[in-house]
Amino acid sequence: MPTTTPMSFPSGGDLCAAWITRPDGPGPWPAVLLVHGLGATHGMRLDQYEQAFARAGIATFAFDFRHLGGSGGSPRQLVSVRRQLADVEAALSGLRTFPGIAADRVAIWGTSMGAAHVLLSAARHADLAAVVVQCPVVDTRDAALGAGLRHVLRLAGPIADDLLRAVLRLPRRYIPIVGAPGTTALVTTPGAEQGWYGMVPAGAWFDNRVAAAVGARLITLDASRAAGRVAAPLLVCLADHETLTDPRIAARVAERAKQGSAIHYPTDHFGVYHPPFVERIVADQVAFLTRHLGIQETVDA
Repeated sequence: MPTTTPMSFPSGGDLCAAWITRPDGPGPWPAVLLVHGLGATHGMRLDQYEQAFARAGIATFAFDFRHLGGSGGSPRQLVSVRRQLADVEAALSGLRTFPGIAADRVAIWGTSMGAAHVLLSAARHADLAAVVVQCPVVDTRDAALGAGLRHVLRLAGPIADDLLRAVLRLPRRYIPIVGAPGTTALVTTPGAEQGWYGMVPAGAWFDNRVAAAVGARLITLDASRAAGRVAAPLLVCLADHETLTDPRIAARVAERAKQGSAIHYPTDHFGVYHPPFVERIVADQVAFLTRHLGIQETVDA
């Protein structure tokens, strides 16, 4: 069984907690960087991808963004798209230097809002061998506005308060990442709260809060526009019954990419992480990655 080893890497003056999973047998192995979604940490179901990819001969590298989980960074629970993109860059650079990793056969994988980071990063890295996104939330502006004007107005006060606190270097204003419909949380889509907590393993703890200022960035972020600049083969695994964003946006990402393809699954945003769909999705991703990471060629050699 492939083993996962904890480690860390520097980013922006702090250390990011990270985990590398190596396949059995000798390297060098192709590798894929795993990028999680909004406020999520390594323990929230990334192990099923780490193990499946490693069994197929692909090393994986996963990490917690700064300010979250096991990583450093103060204040806690700060979600900064700019800093998180820098973390992805640092992780990619570090991954290519690890012993046993084939630096010319590296892919990047992102889930939920992590797909936005992946598209923006992949657009800058023509040397990536492959890109995979699943249940992508890449146009957070659409997701925010789709929740309705009342929801946006409910968040305006906490966002403004936290922005002012950041300028004055005061303790931050926090709001829940996810909550029930009608509450003051970033995400209040029906079923989202149960879905988010369904990602948390039994006995684990999920810090369901975020510095509210991130809402100002999410109302303007549209990473789907980067799709046309992604040179690597891109697989979009999209949920036809997506609950957090318009699934047609993900379909357009695949259409705009130079080498894009999409696979549709009849489930919602959180169904992709659970049986029976997770097995199908992982199998499709393994097939895509092994094809573009040259695993068959390595075996034949």
